[in-house]
Parts: sequence; C-alpha cells; structure tokens
Amino acid sequence: MSAFSTATVNRLDQWLMQAAPPANTVGFTRFCWEFWFFGLKQARACLFVALFFASVLLVPRSGIMGIPRYDMLLVLALLIQFWMVWSKLETVDELKAVSLFHLVGFALEVFKTSGAIQSWSYPDFAYSKVFGVPLFAGFMYAAVGSYIIQIWRLLQQRVVHHPPYWMAVVVALLIYTNFFTHHYIGDYRWYIAAATLGLYARSVVYFTPLDRERSMPLLLGFVLVGFFIWLAENISTFMGLWNYPNQLGAWSVVHLGKWSSWSLLVIMTFTIVAQLKYVKRRIDVPR
Repeated sequence: MSAFSTATVNRLDQWLMQAAPPANTVGFTRFCWEFWFFGLKQARACLFVALFFASVLLVPRSGIMGIPRYDMLLVLALLIQFWMVWSKLETVDELKAVSLFHLVGFALEVFKTSGAIQSWSYPDFAYSKVFGVPLFAGFMYAAVGSYIIQIWRLLQQRVVHHPPYWMAVVVALLIYTNFFTHHYIGDYRWYIAAATLGLYARSVVYFTPLDRERSMPLLLGFVLVGFFIWLAENISTFMGLWNYPNQLGAWSVVHLGKWSSWSLLVIMTFTIVAQLKYVKRRIDVPR
C-alpha cells in the first residue's frame, strides 16, 4: 500500500471524527445526518474486512499465476495486516488482540474440520494448509476483532455498567468451550446465552455517530454484528470458500442458527479486545 493511500485514510479518519452537521439541524434532517455518518464510520471500521472480502471475491478459484487460491488469500491477508500496522491504523497492542483471535479462531477451525467432527470443510488444495485448514482462515476471525477495534475508536465508544471483568472472562471461556464440547456432552448454547443476557442486561454502549453521544444496549450491538457476519458467511460459502455438509450438492443458505453462534462469538471477541486494548479506563465496572 502506498503512502498516498495511508495519508488518505488518515485524513478520512480526521474528517469523520471532527465532522458536524449544518447549524440548527434538527428533527428528521439531523437523524439523516447522524445515520449517514454512522454508516460511514461503520464502513471505515470494516476496512480490513472490506479489503480481505474483496480478495475473496476477486481471486478466482483456480488461483493466480499458479498460486492456489487459499495461498494467495493468505499472502493478501498478511499484506493487508502489515499495511494497517505500518500505517498506524492499528497499534502493536491492537495487533496483539487481532493475533490472539486469529489463533483462537484457527484452533476452532482445526477442530471443526477434523475427521471426527467435519462440521465444514475446505475443498481446495493449498500449500498453506495445516491439519486440513488453510492458514488464511484465521484472518476471517481476526477481521471481526479488527472491526471491533476500529469502530471503538471511530465512534468514541464507552461502555457503562459493564459486568465485572472476571465474570465477562468466564462467560467468554464458556462460549468458546461449548463450541468444542457440544459434540460430546450436549449443546448448552442457550443456557450460556441466558447467562449472558443476565450479565449484560444493564450494559449500555455510548457512541458518537456525528457530534452528539447516543446510546444503545450492548447486547443489541452483539446481535447486530453477529447478523452481518452471518450474511458474509452466506456470501463466502456461495463463493465456495468453504462448504457445510448440506452445501456439497448445491449451495443453500447457511442455517439461521449460525446467527446465534456468531453473536456469541462476537461477545467473546469483544472480551478479548477489551482486555488487550486496556479499555477498562472507558468502562464503568460495578464494584
């Protein structure tokens, strides 16, 4: 990526953070202004996601210049990640959070695609496959972490009535563990979801789409992000990036139940990012 593109993104960030509506803007007009800038900031926060997703759409299944598709996607993902850190769009501490989620996601992928489980599969050949999973797969999870990091800054988010950190960590661990253990001892997703509902019931996220602070229940934010990840998953499976067993003969919509799985995974990602970004200073934790 060129220095020009880096400067452009930095100027865009500065403009988004300092923009204000015309004087005396009220009512529906103000709503439109705020909604427009909320969308712009969401799109900007999805920079890593957008660049990586563009790679998925543009790299043909046959690969490029003899390089298999999965290997090319790995190279492009590494270049995007390097550029974001080099250009200071992500800090080294933020990279730690993204990398941790990459590892957590990759471990889950290895388990889910193993011979005993086979929840989904990666059908194409790649030199970069480890235990049957192409290394680029971890970046799909890291992209979620990158989005949360970027949107936190752009919307100047702060969380009020966040649950005690040890409780949040315990719930995150239970969410992650259940992805593995439900194959053996039953799926306790809805019990964990109920506990999460109680834990975050009072949590409110404050954000600034334009020049005034707004708020929404934190749980609603988790569900909305999970929904958009579910949409992206449908596009990815349609492109043949990976397949669920029911998609081997012909593509079909990913089961709606995956939405709940992604929403829970977003909560886990949020906890990781919150810990490694040291955002406790912007969170009101009950004593």
